[in-house]
Amino acid sequence: MRKNSARLALVGIAASAMTMIPLAGTSYAAGCSGSGCDNKGPVTYSCDAGATTMRSINNNGRVAELRWSTNCLAGWVRVTNNADPSIYDSTATIEKYDGNGKLLKSLAVRTPGYGKSDWSNMLGGSSYYYRVCVRFDSDLYPLLCSTKF
Repeated sequence: MRKNSARLALVGIAASAMTMIPLAGTSYAAGCSGSGCDNKGPVTYSCDAGATTMRSINNNGRVAELRWSTNCLAGWVRVTNNADPSIYDSTATIEKYDGNGKLLKSLAVRTPGYGKSDWSNMLGGSSYYYRVCVRFDSDLYPLLCSTKF
């Protein structure tokens, strides 16, 4: 009788442990959606997987891309510094507008060093419009923005 009880206990423990191990190829749902993604990281919330570039702007070697996740219904700006030497500091922003063209929110990220990329947190919601911009700290180069998406 003890052997059967021990076997049943061992089988129960093994079955319980197997439910905690993810299967290969298992996909995980995004951690946020729409406006619930506002000011959250695209990588942290698994919104970067499958994201596409909807708009981009190149301001003197600083390329800002509007990255959009259909899984999360959210976007962010990814900026890449292709300017060598990159002696002028700049910032990339993503801006969120309502249907009347009113700016609701914006998030920014500093442009990294030459050859590197960085990204902002997200702004989300499918009923809004978005654009990305590159602004230099000095007035040497003008502010450049993409068209709205």
